[in-house]
Amino acid sequence: MQSLFNIINIPLGYVLKFLSEILGGNFAASVLVFTLLINLVLIPLSIKSQKSSVSQMRIKPKLDELKKRYGDDRQKMAQAQQKLYQEEGVSMSGGCLPMIVRMVLLFSIYWLIMSPLTYMAGADKAKVENVTTTINTALSDLKKNDEKEYNKVIKEVSWKLNATNNYELSLIRIIKNNPDKVKEILTEKQYASIEEDYKYTIEKLEKADIDFNLFGIDLTSKPNFSFDIFNSWEAIWLLPIAAFLAQMLTSVVSMRINKHINPDAPSMAGMMLTMPLISLFIGFSFPGGVCFYWICSSLVGGAIQSAIQILYGPHKMLARERVRELSKVCDFEAGQRKKTQTDNQ
Repeated sequence: MQSLFNIINIPLGYVLKFLSEILGGNFAASVLVFTLLINLVLIPLSIKSQKSSVSQMRIKPKLDELKKRYGDDRQKMAQAQQKLYQEEGVSMSGGCLPMIVRMVLLFSIYWLIMSPLTYMAGADKAKVENVTTTINTALSDLKKNDEKEYNKVIKEVSWKLNATNNYELSLIRIIKNNPDKVKEILTEKQYASIEEDYKYTIEKLEKADIDFNLFGIDLTSKPNFSFDIFNSWEAIWLLPIAAFLAQMLTSVVSMRINKHINPDAPSMAGMMLTMPLISLFIGFSFPGGVCFYWICSSLVGGAIQSAIQILYGPHKMLARERVRELSKVCDFEAGQRKKTQTDNQ
């Protein structure tokens, strides 16, 4: 799966790097524009998926009739269903493929946003991973030996242990705020093993000159949640909260559009909080850059998807299908009348 993501991320990485260069190295602006472009590219897939759903609705009465006819005979039912799909020109997997492609692409972009050193600064991934893996190992050892010191250091460097080697934003925070901190975390032997790669990474980041500031919020830092809100409040908490609200807005709008388009659709109110809560969890679990991407993805993707639902809603598309069918019938009858008149003459 990782190799598949790499195949997708290499060309997309060039696009993100190009956007960063033309937008003055602003990480937030690059992510916003990049998210918009990707969602625009995905519009045909969304429309195809919507059309597939409409096709399923169109033949549903015929499917119900087949179920009544064949009852529990699954083999005959499957054969009849396949024949019906072929006659109606409906693909049994038409709605799944666009969804799978979309999910793979969105997860791939997630890893892309997590790796600005590799894809925006052009650093060698193997060298960056050598540095991050060594730091992670040192912090794991520190946690075993001195829990108090570990909690202090982990908060300072905004590191998350065992985050599947996606530490680039956290490493950038260390380089920008206190590059010598790595020497304090590592043993002499550990630092010697990564010294060249670490200096190389610093040079690449400085050359790229990427700005990770968003209205005073450092997108390389990770929110540290505490129930002691008044004493522990940090400005970066605004990002997880915004991610929650953005996803909540998207969920409410989508649910209302679906209900308006199809009043008979089952209520999804119970599921409405699922994605917002996932957004909140992600916001407090990863650096701010990831959370900012999640906000952009929710708002941009939600707006485009809502527009598609309105323009390509089931009732509208079914009406268009019916108009086309009636038009064919009318053309056929007109042709027959013309042929009959010609024969009479």
